[in-house]
This record gives sequence, structure tokens and C-alpha cells, in this order.
Amino acid sequence: MDLWHSYKEQGKTEEWHTPVDNVNHPDHYKSHPSGIEPIEITKHESFNIGNCIKYLMRRNFKGRPLEDLKKAKFYLEMEIAMLEEND
Repeated sequence: MDLWHSYKEQGKTEEWHTPVDNVNHPDHYKSHPSGIEPIEITKHESFNIGNCIKYLMRRNFKGRPLEDLKKAKFYLEMEIAMLEEND
């Protein structure tokens, strides 16, 4: 695990930090209380349902819960429309 070093001037203390991997494992993907990243669930679902789950799971960790709920609703409605069309 790569660590990076920082130095605090005020208290003259040193700290070691683990860099965030914003491409493969962003913090908001790992924040769910279950500890499960959405991709571990969504990879077993269709695109629309997977996106719906993803937005529901991370809605409280990016600072825009209403936006994420609306995105989840968008993908759920797309899935419903596809099923109705094929019914």
C-alpha cells in the first residue's frame, strides 16, 4: 500500500496518509455501512438495475442525495418501460 507523507506546521507533527484511488475505488463507493462496493452487486444485474442500485447505495455519501435518488428513479423507469414494451 502506497503512503504519502505530510507535515503539519502548527503542531509540527508528521502524518502518513493512504492515497485515494479515485478511479478504481473512490471513497463514496466504499462508504456504505455494509462495506460492500456497489460494483460487487451491480455486476450481476442489467445496466439499468445496476445503475439504480449504485445510485441508491451511494446517495448519502456524495453530498447530493436527492440528485442520486432522481438518477436511480430514472434508471428504474427506463427498466420498467423496456419491460412494458416487451410484454
